[in-house]
Amino acid sequence: MFARRDDGLIFLPHCLVNRKIIHTFAAPRQKIMKMMWMILFMLLPLLAMAYIGWHIWCLLPLKWYFKTIVIILMVTSFLLLFAGFRRATDSMPMPLAIGVYEIGTSSIFILLYLFMLFLLLDLGRLVHLVPRTLLYSNWWTTGGITLFMFALFLYGHLNYKHKVRQELTITSNKVTKPIKAVLLSDLHLGYHNRRDELHRWVDLINGEKPDVILIAGDIIDGSQRPLKEQRMYEEFSRLQAPVYACLGNHEYFSGQPGALQFYKDAGIHLLMDSIAVIDSSLVIIGRDDAMNMRRKPLADLAKTIDKSMFTIVLDHQPHHLEKAEKAGVDFQFSGHTHRGQVWPISWITDAIYECSWGSYQRGKTRYYVSSGMGIWGGMFRIGTRSEYVVLEVRGEK
Repeated sequence: MFARRDDGLIFLPHCLVNRKIIHTFAAPRQKIMKMMWMILFMLLPLLAMAYIGWHIWCLLPLKWYFKTIVIILMVTSFLLLFAGFRRATDSMPMPLAIGVYEIGTSSIFILLYLFMLFLLLDLGRLVHLVPRTLLYSNWWTTGGITLFMFALFLYGHLNYKHKVRQELTITSNKVTKPIKAVLLSDLHLGYHNRRDELHRWVDLINGEKPDVILIAGDIIDGSQRPLKEQRMYEEFSRLQAPVYACLGNHEYFSGQPGALQFYKDAGIHLLMDSIAVIDSSLVIIGRDDAMNMRRKPLADLAKTIDKSMFTIVLDHQPHHLEKAEKAGVDFQFSGHTHRGQVWPISWITDAIYECSWGSYQRGKTRYYVSSGMGIWGGMFRIGTRSEYVVLEVRGEK
């Protein structure tokens, strides 16, 4: 009587109910959930800023008007985050847009670590390990916190710029000769990851001399303006192997029609609930992103392939990993999680996802969830890494 979709929602057959009626009921729930998340996203940082602001006010040994300026700068930096969300940056001169985006998105991470640091100091006060004088009108504490934050985020930025080469080898009797693939996810090209950085990534990829390049979505960050003005699609033409990719949720955020045009201009073979056969022994299934609630079930796509060939699934969001196992897929590559980008958010992604990063296996199906080549927002990696995967599929001896 009921049909269960791959996204977990249950739909009645067409003979019982019209699909439009279902979406009429589903849409309000989605809007409510989105509104709740937006309220939570805004409320928690505002509460954190009030807590941090109070501590900064108490800590700085300055006149009240200098303290006020510091607090206003802190709040303004955070509010710049919403200029990017509302695409106000698209109407600004490019240098200003880049500055607004980078300051706004960096502020959320800086506020997170200031919150944790002041919370730790307050707990120290409660157990009488931290004297009260350290937190009130104290230049030594001010200098120490400033130096610590500078060192931490300098490390985080340098760690982000370093791209880790992750090797992965799979043996299978389905391939007659070795296949080498470079796997990428979450490039997030935009105001922060610009053409010069993409140029560096292309050189890294070409240095591997792969047979094929696979990208698991989120090539685009948010705004398509930097990609167009900097003609970033031209960099993809420098890649010396064919590129296959699926969509990510950020392609939908940025505007799907424009994203599809960018893929086309870049010469990327977009697999959108579609299949590509490579060299007669490798088949790639590219799924549409889970943002599309009507995407085809993986089981339906897998039915159409030759099971004697090695099968790789590109699915941006690593939800419902059991679907690939049940479909008899050999390997699934996903991204999306970034593994939280910074600790302790990595603990949250580890708790949410069955696998939020790294190699994984269910039955005979292998998985790799990448923390991403690029990053969203502030260019910091603390406790996580930016990476690309070099996969070699070899025949069994």
